[in-house]
Amino acid sequence: MSIHHEVFSIGIEEEYLLIDPESRALAGRQPAGFMGRCKEILGSRVTHEFLQSQVEIGTGVCRTVGEARAELLDLRQAVAASAEEFGMRMIAASTHPWSHWRDQEPVDMERYRILGAENRSLARRMAICGMHVHAGIEDLNLRVDLMNQVSYFMPHLLALSTSSPFWEGHDTGLKAFRPIIIGDLPRSGLPEVFESWNDWTELLEDLATTGVVTDPTKIWWDLRPSSRHPTLEIRICDVCTWLEDGLTIAALYQSILAFLLHLRNNNQRWRQYRRILILENKWRAQRYGVEAELADFGKRIVVPVPDLTDELIEILRPHAEALGCIAEVEHARTIARRGTSADHQLKVYHDALAAGASDHEAQVAVVDWLVAQSVQPDSPAPSQASPTELQFGQQPPT
Repeated sequence: MSIHHEVFSIGIEEEYLLIDPESRALAGRQPAGFMGRCKEILGSRVTHEFLQSQVEIGTGVCRTVGEARAELLDLRQAVAASAEEFGMRMIAASTHPWSHWRDQEPVDMERYRILGAENRSLARRMAICGMHVHAGIEDLNLRVDLMNQVSYFMPHLLALSTSSPFWEGHDTGLKAFRPIIIGDLPRSGLPEVFESWNDWTELLEDLATTGVVTDPTKIWWDLRPSSRHPTLEIRICDVCTWLEDGLTIAALYQSILAFLLHLRNNNQRWRQYRRILILENKWRAQRYGVEAELADFGKRIVVPVPDLTDELIEILRPHAEALGCIAEVEHARTIARRGTSADHQLKVYHDALAAGASDHEAQVAVVDWLVAQSVQPDSPAPSQASPTELQFGQQPPT
């Protein structure tokens, strides 16, 4: 199968946080009619999440990243406009700088009531947002085979997406704190290695027959075969504040799958590394983001993320060109050197402190920056991306 003809269709899901524009805290309770208004505009492409301070959107099936671009921008802007109509603001970030999970109200739906009853405080702590990318893979055994191989690249994608440096009023010292929170859930983290589709379904049958897990959507791995669609879904990434960065994550994922399929069609495959080795890279990615040095286990050295990104782009180039997403893949080079949302949130925070702001005022400045950036159609160029000119306490745009 030629790389010029194989296209992995994609669908992108993003979760957003809803903000009180006066306090800049999370809007713990959605105003009546808000979700109805969202659905009036977006239909089934918008849904509740576990907490009322969250909202989730999903694109339709897109053949290319270019198709996803216009739809994702439309979804972001529609949710932001609806939020403003109901006296709120929207941010695309995986954590809020200070709002506490105990102050958030769960959505009153049966699925979420069950989730809360089963997982108690672990579920209530899920005041976090992520980005999920589905890639269409009809062949069942191919889906599992690619899942085994693409796991290696999950830390690379996480490093380029980080947007959760704060938690409950503290600079955590991590560029992505969200994986720490979601990692407390059972059946989370990197997936196991499976020999075949039957091997995967046998696991589901064992879990269901014993009554331990009867709903496969409660397997919250970083990467999993979807139980609802013929797709392989990555779930490891933070939601990207800049739309362009999120599209780059989707383009990289689509191109990596095309590359791995190309290897398979030539009787080759990516080496299967021990799970603990990939977990080490995942830790480095969530701790340091694009400033991390990730291990190249083949060469047995550590390599800075910008250099790894350059290498990955060149490996993926023919596949990205065939898929029509080379511009988005090339943008990964910018992210690796400009920094992610997490890097810029921290810069806003420290610049505000240096300008005389209190700790809370500096965190308010972070929220204001997130509000302004989350609905931009393009991410700024590196020379324009510095948040040093923002003033702490500035009002969100109206």
